[in-house]
Amino acid sequence: MSFNDSSLPPILPEAIALLTAMIAGSVLLPGDAGYDDARAVWNLNHELVPAMIVVPESAADIQAVVRFAAGHHRPVMVKTTGHQVVGQARGAVVIATRRMNDVAIDAIGRKARVGAGAIWSEVVEKAAKAGLAPLNGSNPTVGVSGYTLGGGLSPTLGRSHGYAADHVRSLDVVTADGELRHVDAQSEPDLFWALRGGKGNFGVVTALEFDLFPVPRLYGGAIYFAGERTADVLRAWADWHPRTPEAMVTSIAVMRMPPIPEVTESLRGKFLVSVRIAYNGTIEDGERMVAPLRALAPAVLDTVRDMPYIEVASIHDEPTEPLPYYERGIMLRELPARAQDKLIELVGPDAKTTLVMAELRALGGAWAREPAVPNAVSTRGLPYSLLGVAAGPLSQESQLKRMVAELLDGMSPWQGERRYVNNLAPDEATDAAAIYGPECYKRLAFIKKNYDPTNMFRLNHNVMPAA
Repeated sequence: MSFNDSSLPPILPEAIALLTAMIAGSVLLPGDAGYDDARAVWNLNHELVPAMIVVPESAADIQAVVRFAAGHHRPVMVKTTGHQVVGQARGAVVIATRRMNDVAIDAIGRKARVGAGAIWSEVVEKAAKAGLAPLNGSNPTVGVSGYTLGGGLSPTLGRSHGYAADHVRSLDVVTADGELRHVDAQSEPDLFWALRGGKGNFGVVTALEFDLFPVPRLYGGAIYFAGERTADVLRAWADWHPRTPEAMVTSIAVMRMPPIPEVTESLRGKFLVSVRIAYNGTIEDGERMVAPLRALAPAVLDTVRDMPYIEVASIHDEPTEPLPYYERGIMLRELPARAQDKLIELVGPDAKTTLVMAELRALGGAWAREPAVPNAVSTRGLPYSLLGVAAGPLSQESQLKRMVAELLDGMSPWQGERRYVNNLAPDEATDAAAIYGPECYKRLAFIKKNYDPTNMFRLNHNVMPAA
């Protein structure tokens, strides 16, 4: 069966009526009021057209929906905010978890319990009131569940603490048999290993419990330089960041900012190179470490400052409203001088690219170390993440893909063998073995066979059940 199987017979009205009567949430069909809102995704170049969308109120609702889908031989896709969508879900049942967004903070235990529909801004805000911080992503509108299940590269605290998946204490998940399971390192350890890194392949996560950290403030922000200084800034950054402590998380981005009102006026329509900074230490140490970067050239804009953790989304200052784009990423195993020269050639001032952004994140530190409880995150030990983003409508799809491909193909001599699943495009969904590597993929496939033998959860970067 394909990723978007529209050949299935229609679901009978009486079956839909029975499901509607069984759950507290909403059942939405094409043409129903609310269907279009529920299927909307963050990337305007993607579209979901499922046979049915269910907006559950509880884990019990999700159990009923999964059993319904199994009985009607339908694939299931889970949607929170829709930042990463694979396929159009034709013929599928989509579970939109947006109403299940409860966030409970345990200040004494330094942990959060978060519903499947929560987004990072909701967690950051509540944790900050207790002087705590999660391993959140760069964009506040990203769903906590999908981000964490894919690994989670926190651009604020990740270098000192590792992947977000490394700090999950437990998960509640509805598996393909409709059972609600509480999964942790002691109960069903194989499933616990697979869920943390295996993305959406093993069930519908209804809630997560994970660590929080006593970080009320950061020294962070971004220094924007004229794009003509890309070579100077990149080479200096590449020499500088390996000598910083693990409390310093940093990335560099070459950006061709669109001339639209959503962009800060001083940056609007400009060609820029930006160094992002997040330092969990004193202001004095932060200023001392950042001083060599500030001395490189006059800044177009410098936002690096002492800030309450609740303001960390301003470091990357990413769009928070839907837009049309195409993005794809690879991991790099090294960044020697030749690789730096090539990146400058590909995105610097003499490049012909129309990419909105090429971002290079420096990893290392705890990202490279095995966590106390191992998981399926496959990119551990790779020191850089490279992401290309092209913006434009679907009518420009071939050009958008070509621009991203030129960047990533150009950097392929330094590419790592494994890939970070959260930075993959939909058209990479058929090659999960390359994402995880042979050993990890073999174990994932065996666990998939035990918990999802019919591959109900296949509208993703899919791990096939072992034969």
